[in-house]
Amino acid sequence: MKRIVATALLAVAVGLSLPATKAQAQSAAAEARVGEAAPVARTRVVERRRLKRVPIYRSRPDHWEPDVIPRYNPGPNAVRDCTATYVQEHRPSGTVITPRMNCFWRPG
Repeated sequence: MKRIVATALLAVAVGLSLPATKAQAQSAAAEARVGEAAPVARTRVVERRRLKRVPIYRSRPDHWEPDVIPRYNPGPNAVRDCTATYVQEHRPSGTVITPRMNCFWRPG
């Protein structure tokens, strides 16, 4: 709040210190007064381009591959068996303990 008041007082002081001069309107040139309209600035119209569609073809349409590992079918009753442990990792900042997980599929 103090900054706002200080800025306002500074603006008033600068305004009072300027010499008081009368403002005068400028007259237009004789050529421009003869009914000529001022040139209109052209505005640039931005057209939005349509996105191109890229067709995607699969190598074999009848064969589907999953995006996860394993890329084979583990079977209808498969169970994922995971083992989690902590291991030491030697880093430049020092030795740290980090978790590790190993998983595999086994028949259910």
